[in-house]
Amino acid sequence: MAPTQEEQQNEAGRHQEVGHKSLLQSDALYQYILETSVYPKEPEPMKELRELTARHPWNIMTTSADEGQFLNMILKLINAKNTMEIGVYTGYSLLATALALPEDGKILAMDINRENYELGLPGTCHGTFDFIFVDADKDNYLNYHERLIELVKVGGLIGYDNTLWNGSVVAPPDAPLRKYVRYYRDYVLELNRALASDRRVEICQLPVGDGITLCRRIS
Repeated sequence: MAPTQEEQQNEAGRHQEVGHKSLLQSDALYQYILETSVYPKEPEPMKELRELTARHPWNIMTTSADEGQFLNMILKLINAKNTMEIGVYTGYSLLATALALPEDGKILAMDINRENYELGLPGTCHGTFDFIFVDADKDNYLNYHERLIELVKVGGLIGYDNTLWNGSVVAPPDAPLRKYVRYYRDYVLELNRALASDRRVEICQLPVGDGITLCRRIS
C-alpha cells in the first residue's frame, strides 16, 4: 500500500530532524558514507566536538561531518594559509579548517554570540584571505558576499553553506514548509541567482550536507 501524503510529510520531517543534514533521501546510504569514508578518517578532536555538539539543543546548526571532511580537503588542495569564518557555533567547521592549515596559518572567526567581537577596519585585510566560510544568517548572505569579495584574494575561495536549504529551493509555492525554512528560502534563492550572474567569481554548487557553494574569485 502506497504511503499517504501525511505519512510522506512525517517521514520527510523525521529525515531532516532526526536523521541528518544531508539531502540524500536514504538514511542508510548516508550512514554508509559516514561509517565508510568519514568517521574512520575523522580526527579525534573533531569527533569529540561532534559528539559534544550532538547533545546541544541547537545541534541542527552544526556543520555535518561529511561537510567538515570536504572543507578540510579543499583547504589542503588550495594550500590555504589565511582564512575567515562567519558563523562559528560550537566550532566544528572551524576546527576542520584549523587542522588543514600549516603551522603559520591564521583564522579570523566571528559569531554573533561572542560579545564585542569586531571585524576591524575594512581596508586592513583587503584581498588577503585564501578561504572564507560563511554559515550565518541567511538573510545577510548577499551583504556578506559584497564585503567578502574584496577580502578574499584573486584565486581564493568563499564557501557558502546551506545553499540548497533543506531542498526547499525546488519546493512548489504551496509546499508545507516549516516557518523558518520558508522565511529564509527566498534569501537563499536570491543568493544563488546572484552568484550565478556574478562575473567576479567562478562557482561550483554541491549537494554536500545541506548544499555548499564554492566561489573562486577571478577578478
